[in-house]
Amino acid sequence: MLRRSAAVVLALLIGPAAAVGCSSAAPSAATGTAATAPSGAASAASGPEVAVRATVTDGLAAPWGLAVLPDGDLLVSERDSAQVVRVAAKDGAKTVAGTVPGVTAGGEGGLLGIALSPGFATDHLVYAYFSTADDNRIVRFTYDPAQPADRQLGTPEVLLTGIPHGPRHNGGRIAFGPDGMLYAGTGDSSNSALAQDRSSLGGKILRLAPDGLPAPGNPFPGSPVYSYGHRNVQGLAWDPQGRLWASEFGQDSWDELNLIKPGGNYGWPVVEGIGTNPDYINPVAQWRTADASPSGIAYADGAIWMAALRGTRLWRIPLDGDHLASAPQEFLDGEYGRLRAVVADRDGTLLVVTNNTDGRGDPQPGDDRILRLSPA
Repeated sequence: MLRRSAAVVLALLIGPAAAVGCSSAAPSAATGTAATAPSGAASAASGPEVAVRATVTDGLAAPWGLAVLPDGDLLVSERDSAQVVRVAAKDGAKTVAGTVPGVTAGGEGGLLGIALSPGFATDHLVYAYFSTADDNRIVRFTYDPAQPADRQLGTPEVLLTGIPHGPRHNGGRIAFGPDGMLYAGTGDSSNSALAQDRSSLGGKILRLAPDGLPAPGNPFPGSPVYSYGHRNVQGLAWDPQGRLWASEFGQDSWDELNLIKPGGNYGWPVVEGIGTNPDYINPVAQWRTADASPSGIAYADGAIWMAALRGTRLWRIPLDGDHLASAPQEFLDGEYGRLRAVVADRDGTLLVVTNNTDGRGDPQPGDDRILRLSPA
């Protein structure tokens, strides 16, 4: 498939917000009315537009996580090589900062999410989530760009071990919230029963203090578990009111965007997508897996923006408080292949990471790349 690398303007899809399929579209007590995102051809005649302004860099190998440094440069984690790569904002030049030791790549595992400490300007700490032969874990290390290339990462300090690991469903997204705590999305490692087991770290969203201990005020005292009943959490983002949103892989029927409540049970494996059981919190929106397979998310311009892997598109989910303002809209459909991450930059643009070299995509010359978009 030919993909455009020059700046393009793409129209969005608008459709009905009615839930259909294997489960009822009943309102969720926690999130308001949920909706199924429509499929179909994009309409060029109405709605806002998104401009792909530039390719920031290309030639990345299975990129996964993305963090914006104070000077605007980027740090990118490469899943299979276990390398952290610095990308210059000015010209896209790449420098290998270093290789994270102890990473075991394979299947969906490897070096996954990265995040900067809230005090990065003074402590120079980078956090990472990665797979070993036995588990997934979270570490932190110093980053010193004054050191020679490939020797800029300090020795990792292990903060949390024992997150279940498997060939699939390893979670991996980490992000600091507005409360200064570290949040991590985990997967059920293909053992769905773990998602309902609050003693397991699999199939959860975890909330940690910066030193890796369970964060103060967590819903289950002494536990890092913040929410449970998840299959494979891939994206975390906060809106201006401090509400936490998370994207999640479904199995065969429905992918989800959830509004996360402390202590909330999101239903997996009992329910997938929108259900009617009041014991479980419904997603705010759901997608057929062919249209999404969601990965990273970001908040910008009154909406959650969601990268789609199998769906090979970028979704905009307009919000009105804790519920949808209108139907989700799609952009970049098939233009750049699989999309792994989306990050809101400080100038109001979005950074989108493609993911065609991970063994499941159809890589084109220049893949993988980071794109800069201007949302309307």
